[in-house]
Amino acid sequence: MAAEEGPTVELRQRKKLKSSENKESVKEEKISDTPVPERAPKHVLFQRFAKIFIGCLAAVTSGMMYALYLSAYHERKFWFSNRQELEREITFQGDSAIYYSYYKDMLKAPSFERGVYELTHNNKTVSLKTINAVQQMSLYPELIASVLYQATGSNEIIEPVYFYIGIVFGLQGIYVTALFVTSWLMSGTWLAGMLTVAWFIINRVDTTRIEYSIPLRENWALPYFACQIAALTGYLKSNLNTYGEVHEVYKIYIFSLFLGYLLQFENSALLVSPLLSLVVALMLAKCLQLNVKKGTFIAKIMKVINFYLVCTLTVTLNIIMKMFVPHKENGHMLKFLEVKFGLNMTKNFTMNWLLCQESLQAPSQDFFLRLTQSSLLPFYILVLIICFLSMMQVIFRRINGKSLKEAITLEDGRIGGRPEIIYHVIHTILLGSLAMVIEGLKYLWTPYVCMLAAFGVCSPELWMTLFKWLRLRTVHPVLLALILSMAVPTIIGLSLWKEFFPRLMTELMELQEFYDPDTVELMTWIKRQAPVAAVFAGSPQLMGAIKLCTGWMVTSLPLYNDDDLLKRNENIYQIYSKRSAEDIYKILTSYKANYLIVEDAICNEVGTMRGCRVKDLLDVANGHVVCEEGDKLTYSKYGRFCHEVKINYSPYVNYFTRVYWNRSYFVYKINTVISFQS
Repeated sequence: MAAEEGPTVELRQRKKLKSSENKESVKEEKISDTPVPERAPKHVLFQRFAKIFIGCLAAVTSGMMYALYLSAYHERKFWFSNRQELEREITFQGDSAIYYSYYKDMLKAPSFERGVYELTHNNKTVSLKTINAVQQMSLYPELIASVLYQATGSNEIIEPVYFYIGIVFGLQGIYVTALFVTSWLMSGTWLAGMLTVAWFIINRVDTTRIEYSIPLRENWALPYFACQIAALTGYLKSNLNTYGEVHEVYKIYIFSLFLGYLLQFENSALLVSPLLSLVVALMLAKCLQLNVKKGTFIAKIMKVINFYLVCTLTVTLNIIMKMFVPHKENGHMLKFLEVKFGLNMTKNFTMNWLLCQESLQAPSQDFFLRLTQSSLLPFYILVLIICFLSMMQVIFRRINGKSLKEAITLEDGRIGGRPEIIYHVIHTILLGSLAMVIEGLKYLWTPYVCMLAAFGVCSPELWMTLFKWLRLRTVHPVLLALILSMAVPTIIGLSLWKEFFPRLMTELMELQEFYDPDTVELMTWIKRQAPVAAVFAGSPQLMGAIKLCTGWMVTSLPLYNDDDLLKRNENIYQIYSKRSAEDIYKILTSYKANYLIVEDAICNEVGTMRGCRVKDLLDVANGHVVCEEGDKLTYSKYGRFCHEVKINYSPYVNYFTRVYWNRSYFVYKINTVISFQS
């Protein structure tokens, strides 16, 4: 038996060896069958290089031309080079004046360290208040600009104001270049970038506020935001593993948020952000995710459980963070949203004043009309619908467990399956939803609209997706998609050139003039006549200009992220209400004010929007008019202070002495020794 069993065992062993040899041979065949990337022919490499070179040249040229255009337009509008320093500074209005004033303070400081210390412990701007100006007003741009101005030796070549606005205009050029690159990356052709820039400049009333207010924080931040989007677009486009690579983006987001937390002086609001909790929850859910065969019932159940887990973890983490991280509840924002959406009513002056600001209202019909006239809105809606429907189609196929090719080709007609497209569709919908509620956010959304619309009309893949739905048979869909991706943007570009280019040239050739002699006279009087230690009271916007042009201390600033400053603004605005001279005097002296400035434009304001004049809002807040049915009217026995104080009769002359006036401003010295009388 043993002799008989030997050959059998040997045979089995040979079979095993044979099977293992087969496996190895199969592996070798697979390795040999794997296509080895061959080096492209020289003419193909040259074409690629030429395409990239021309595209980069067009992107950089577009940014430089836009920056030069802004500089030329600014010069034509304000005659900036022909004006004195005081007249130039008056062109910075409201909060813009505050930002630029701190840039001047940094240049005057004996050293950078001393300048930063004085800004972070500032007690020379607002009376009876020490503020961290760097934290409260995000003055990092001014700090960097002042360092660059002195480190590069520009103080011997160029004036500080030109250096400052030059940096901002240069950033706008980078902004346009980043939008160009993003659209180029998504579509594969730099023609999309050119169309993006054209739409951006033509619709610049709705894409940027650079022409009206140069130092605004958004003019510094949005260029970097656009660069981040361009980098993220390139990252998502070059990585096909959608789930794994978005996971990496989460890590980058958390690192950036932590860096922002440190730079913003440990801003706890960033740590209790719901978005941070969502990102952490997504990362944890990804780690706990099990590998289950796609398409099975268990896989579908696991997806539901995963979604539930993300939602639960997000809420739980956010609650835990708010319990352990000391933070300030943003009650004002919630109250603002309640009133804005009609869920609540208020008589509060500050709340109603903010609601009356144009930037915080819903977009007007003119906004949509302008975007339609430039053909931007119709093409954006078309592109968004196609991308969104294709994206939903891909998502439903994945939920149902259908296998999809990772590498998407033009013939597939599946534009919604690309990671960068999914990201941009979700992003533009979120930004658009916010812009439909608050008009000021259109400056974040409209550039996005320009970029997405230009990408869509220049993308053969988008047209191919549409043709696949329509089941086009008469013409070869791929050929037609390629033709339309070139023809449509060309036609749009030619029509925009014909209609809008002459207007742009006319704007550059037209000489405008910013003429405000009354404000110049007021600032000149303050610098010559007012004591250095004087404190001025008036509207926050005017106080910003006084801080910049004279350096004198003021009682309030046009900033709306500080409760104390908001309360100060409301109290100072009482000079336009129906309050007694004694009440106004007590308010002003409580802030150690020495001079009061009454603006005729506010006192005699004729508002276009009903109930939004400052004096109307004050009357509502003080109960001097009926706001709703059932409210009791409180009769005021005093006239409007800003009118009465001009007449120079008792008791007003006992409290206030007029020391200067012109057509727009009336300046009163607040008497230190008076006898109180009704």
